[in-house]
Amino acid sequence: MKRHYYYLVAGLQDISLDVHKLNYNQVAFREFLKENVHHKDYLLAETLFLPHDNANLLKLLLQTDSPFDERGNFSLQTLEENIKDPSDEIPEYMQKFIRAFKNKEPIFPQLSPENELTTLFYDFILTHDNEFIRNWYTFNLNLRNIIIALSARKHQIPYEDQIIGTGEISEAIRKSHARDFGLATEIDYLEELSNIMRQDDIQVREKAIDQIKWNYLDEVTFFEYFTIERLLAFTIKLGLVERWLGIDLDHGREMFKKLMKDLNDSYELPQSFKEK
Repeated sequence: MKRHYYYLVAGLQDISLDVHKLNYNQVAFREFLKENVHHKDYLLAETLFLPHDNANLLKLLLQTDSPFDERGNFSLQTLEENIKDPSDEIPEYMQKFIRAFKNKEPIFPQLSPENELTTLFYDFILTHDNEFIRNWYTFNLNLRNIIIALSARKHQIPYEDQIIGTGEISEAIRKSHARDFGLATEIDYLEELSNIMRQDDIQVREKAIDQIKWNYLDEVTFFEYFTIERLLAFTIKLGLVERWLGIDLDHGREMFKKLMKDLNDSYELPQSFKEK
């Protein structure tokens, strides 16, 4: 039986991608959930922040100057301690990645460190017990892969090693030369996404992609009136809104440049993580 949170859901702020002000940010809402929902349900909310932990872990291992992302579940001290000696304090996929990185023995030698960690993460999260979490990250994985493939095709850049996952859809995106990757009947937003990716205005394009995410969340929680799934979807939406409250066109251009750079760099990187 699912637990229901009638008063929590009833009190949620009415938000859209165009909202101009939030009553609380995503991290504050996570802390609110920690105090007000069952512990097992709160642990589901933590999985939504693991991508920030992944980014923080990668920054520390690669010793970049990027600021630490406070949206992650794990503190700087926790990650630094686990880089020295991986423990069950962090998920198993992180432990596995840290050991491979430190030993200069990548698990997927053809991938960059970022894509290797991302692959391990998806292998981990797509076996989650909660259906909403599994489906959300499956949706994200497919969306991510299609965006990368369409962008790379547009600029005539090889992209096979940038596609994450070994499932049928990932393989189709990686190998198919068809305009729709042979997935038109399986990915209902594929034509819409293809049209979006032809848009030259980066900010318009990014917002349309986030709208696809928003629509997906509305669809999968349509009958989840007062459950943790409704609160999880709201948590994700808060992150999308926060992004657009602070985004600008220059930021969008930088995101696009990074995507293109990552695509190009992926053909030079491997060689056991560049023999660090």
